[in-house]
Amino acid sequence: MAGISLLPLTSSLAHDETNAQAAEIPIPPLGEPQLPVIISTWEHGMDANSRALEVLQTGGSALDAAVQGVMVAEADPQNLSVGIGGLPDRDGIVSLDACVMDHLGRAGSVCFLQGFVHPIAIARKVMEETPHVMLAGEGARRFALEMGFEEENLLTEESKKAWEEWIQAADYKPLINIENHDTIGLIALGMDGNLAGACTTSGVAFKRHGRVGDSPIIGAGLFVDNEVGAATATGLGEAVMRTCGSFLIVELMRQGKSPQAACEEAAKRIAAKMDISDIQVGYLAIDRKGNTGAFSLQPGFNYALSRGSETILMDAKSLLKP
Repeated sequence: MAGISLLPLTSSLAHDETNAQAAEIPIPPLGEPQLPVIISTWEHGMDANSRALEVLQTGGSALDAAVQGVMVAEADPQNLSVGIGGLPDRDGIVSLDACVMDHLGRAGSVCFLQGFVHPIAIARKVMEETPHVMLAGEGARRFALEMGFEEENLLTEESKKAWEEWIQAADYKPLINIENHDTIGLIALGMDGNLAGACTTSGVAFKRHGRVGDSPIIGAGLFVDNEVGAATATGLGEAVMRTCGSFLIVELMRQGKSPQAACEEAAKRIAAKMDISDIQVGYLAIDRKGNTGAFSLQPGFNYALSRGSETILMDAKSLLKP
């Protein structure tokens, strides 16, 4: 979750209203998929998509593209919600979560990992080098060292200063909106028609030590089914986990819904079960034809969309109006 300032949110808005001023999702003409297609969360997805496109254009797989794309955000110390720049928990400790999933249905995940800049690369190693899906905490650390990853201090001076200012009041408010969000999730449809995805985060800022959100949970923060499509999530992980958001979106696409309609339905499932007046969740989806969808609870969720060689920053439609 990046940033400290919060935007006011209006609780009296009807849950079934959408933001009509949001940009429409570009969909290619039937029979013209314009591959590759890459979609990722928030403005930091622009640089991630750029790297992912380079990987695909030089013969890399969708998995290669997804992993290397989000690694750009993980390595950016100015990004307060992912990787080395991530804001710490309430004890001043940075812990990271990440997962990957490929076109074969394989998955790898790490959670509550400390001391490594690229948890996404370690998650991929879990998928490729072990019979497991998820490793946590000290076990994930030991595995990372076995795989040759080097430990380093992830608490930057900027993040440390933010934590020191927060600790004065220690007011934990897990609000996530346009100024205060988390996660980069990236899903890609490669030139060969295969799908893959990656999701990585430092989680909610100043969280309770040991808290894990949706980002490393297969079916919550990310889900890929090469026969149907892929989806990823950002925002308050607890809301996503309670509704298995990404899995739900892919299953709705399997039943015939478009990526856009599936994202909207998943957001409405959250709204039906909890008060959404002060939380944000955003969903992204791709089907195997290259159609995309994006939707959020609150306005302010933007995302990077690449189709062919073009990348643009889009504003998602939302359940509540500004």
